[in-house]
Formats: sequence, C-alpha cells, structure tokens
Amino acid sequence: MASKVWFITGTSKGFGRVWAEAALARGDRVAATARNVATLAPLVAQYGDRVAAISLDVTDKAAVNAAIAEAHARFGRLDVVINNAGYGLFGTIEEVSETEARAQLETNLFGALWVTQAALPIMRAQKSGHIIQVSSIGGVNAFPTVGLYHASKWGLEGFSQSLATEVAGFGIKVTLVEPGGYATEWGGASAKHAGQMPEYDGARAAIASFRGKNIPGDPDATGPAILKVVDARDPPLRIFFGSSGLPMTRAEYAKRIETWEKWNDVSLEAQGDLAATQPSR
Repeated sequence: MASKVWFITGTSKGFGRVWAEAALARGDRVAATARNVATLAPLVAQYGDRVAAISLDVTDKAAVNAAIAEAHARFGRLDVVINNAGYGLFGTIEEVSETEARAQLETNLFGALWVTQAALPIMRAQKSGHIIQVSSIGGVNAFPTVGLYHASKWGLEGFSQSLATEVAGFGIKVTLVEPGGYATEWGGASAKHAGQMPEYDGARAAIASFRGKNIPGDPDATGPAILKVVDARDPPLRIFFGSSGLPMTRAEYAKRIETWEKWNDVSLEAQGDLAATQPSR
C-alpha cells in the first residue's frame, strides 16, 4: 500500500496525537497542526522530515488556507484531512454567553468548514482524498449542559453529509467519526465552562451521575481503528468509536420513530392538498 499524506488539526494531544503517531509509525507523512507548535517537537525529533509541524488556530481562515498550502507544497498531495481540533463547552442553554457560544461554533464548526474548503480544490485536482470529521456521539444524540457543543457537532454532521454527496464524483470520501467517552482531556483541562445558575444544579447532577456510570475508552486503541477507516476502499459515512454509541443511538432513533409515527396524522394534515384548490382547466 502506498504511503499517505495526512493533514491533522489539533495534534498536540488526544485523538489527533494518537492518529498522527499511528500514521507516522507505519511510514506515512503527516502535516501536524496545533495552536502551540512546540508541542509537536517530539514528533519532529522522532520522525524527522516526514512531519511538517505547523502552528494553526483553525478559527483564522487565512491561516487555515496558508497551512493547507504549506502542507501541499511540502508533501505534494493530501490524502487524508482530519478535522480534530475542538473542545467541549459545559453550560446549559440559558447559562452560555454570546461570546462563549460564538467561540464554540467558530472552533468546532467553522474551523472544520474552513479546513474542508481549503483542502477540496487539492483533492478534486488529485481525483482522490478522504476527509475525516471528528464528530461525537453528541453529534447524533443530545444531553443536558452541553447544548452548544451539540449544536457545533450537529452542524458538522449536516454539512458533512451534504459534502459527501457533492464530492463523491471527484473520488473524495467523507467520514464522520463519532467517539463516545474516552480518557482524554475533552471533559477536563481542555474544556470550558459557562457560569452556573443554581436553578440548573439538578440537570448537572443528573448528567454527572449518568457519566459516572460509563467506562471511558482507551484513546490509544483508536490508532489501529483510524487506519482501518482510511485504508478502506468503501469507508463509512459515519462510524462510532467506542462501545456506547450504537446502543445509545439505536434507542434514541427508536424513540424518534415512535414519536413521528404517533403524530403522523398531524403531519399529513399539515401537508394540505394544493391540487384540490387549483382551478380546473
């Protein structure tokens, strides 16, 4: 199998770091980006010129364009682009400030959009490529106290599903990776928190109890998994990482179908009958 060129955002730690190391360990080349490029020094020291360490804040569209251009100039192609940069914002809908809400969307949603847009002309010219969007089980489910995080991931899911149909004819694949809970810093040092209102203490307690019952996944186990996804001839549009995603989402979708069917009479009533109101000819 020919070696691949990867472009990964958020490579300082977590999934981004694990996946960069998995790619490099098998001989691929990686354009690794991070806000603090110094965190990438160990990768460069170990893998040398197979790593392009690039400083990048994905909310800066001009910087995104420059980083993609730099990676392409360095390695000559882009085979795998992974939008991994992002963070969790904890706060109920009423608690989150405008500044916090906009910042969440700028990073998790618009950052991924800017990287995707910058990479597409290169992949179209190649007639190949694979865009990996790091979503979440929170991209197909929703829980209290992380509503704006969900908004960012549901937005990512929506534009990426549209994207997949738009670029299939160019030989470009799109995959949404939907991890469950993992032992990363997503809910710890990397997270941000809105100011808390005592009225929502009950909601916080309920979700904390729910999370406390879950066993987190091992981030290192996702390295071999991501290699299987990028090497697949027919990769999935969506894939869960971890054991919790499928049973949780199966139950959620069953509830949705049940509700839609229960209210289908009203849905059909809302259709109306325009044909019956048109004058006969």
